[in-house]
Amino acid sequence: MGQVIKGKPVADAITETLQKDVEALKAQGIMPKLKIVRVGAREDDLSYERGALARMAKCGIEAEVLELPADIEQAEFVKTLKAVNDDPAVHGILLFRPLPKQLDMEEIKFVVDAVKDVDCMNPLNAEKIFEGDKTGYPPCTSQACVEILDHYGVDLKGKNVAVVGRSMVVGKPLAMLLLDKNATVTMCHSRTADLPAVCRQNDVVVAAVGRAEMVKGDFIKEGAVVIDVGINVNAEGKLCGDVKFDECVDKASMITPVPAGVGSVTTSVLAKHVVKACKQLNGIK
Repeated sequence: MGQVIKGKPVADAITETLQKDVEALKAQGIMPKLKIVRVGAREDDLSYERGALARMAKCGIEAEVLELPADIEQAEFVKTLKAVNDDPAVHGILLFRPLPKQLDMEEIKFVVDAVKDVDCMNPLNAEKIFEGDKTGYPPCTSQACVEILDHYGVDLKGKNVAVVGRSMVVGKPLAMLLLDKNATVTMCHSRTADLPAVCRQNDVVVAAVGRAEMVKGDFIKEGAVVIDVGINVNAEGKLCGDVKFDECVDKASMITPVPAGVGSVTTSVLAKHVVKACKQLNGIK
């Protein structure tokens, strides 16, 4: 049976480092602050919000929620978001997505200053990932995958890694982060021909396709590392990932569970990005 690598030890290690960083900032009279902007009250947003607020509190970061009505119009939303963006006390902005249909993301995604955009909404931060510019902010979930691999000592140099899922929320930026670690990355998706055979050729498989238990045992070669990004509900109504855990755990050398895996690290990465933004905005290296 493979080692089940949980997210909590990773999150705790990040938090411990951040607590020291925050104390150092406070000693200089600087209070890192996150502003969460939420439109409406979707349950998954509220769940992540609770976790984010708890993590910020553990790290000593100030956090505040701005809840806006679900029927807010574009002009009013942009005006409000600009006001948050212009607040010098706010260092990081997290905007929950997807937004209601009346709001146009093509305009909104450029409103937040890239330096305060701690979850890679602004395309300028996506560009920085592809250019290898370390001043940017990868999506928190993509970065969480890398943090887990680093924490558990998975050396990616020269390793073959399959990323199943091509979204800009996880898959594509994660591929760039893995390339930066000198991995050889294969981008896969639901239309990849003979997907199980492609995945079996890889030392690491990251499942981020958003389909419940799509990655079965025949996708995994003996000794592979499996990172499951998915959060789904299966046919039995139980919370599950994109990986059929019971079929893969005996073949994998390491595997993340769902829940208690990647998802539990994302809020720590968010906190890490807020502290990074605070330092950059204050000219601190």
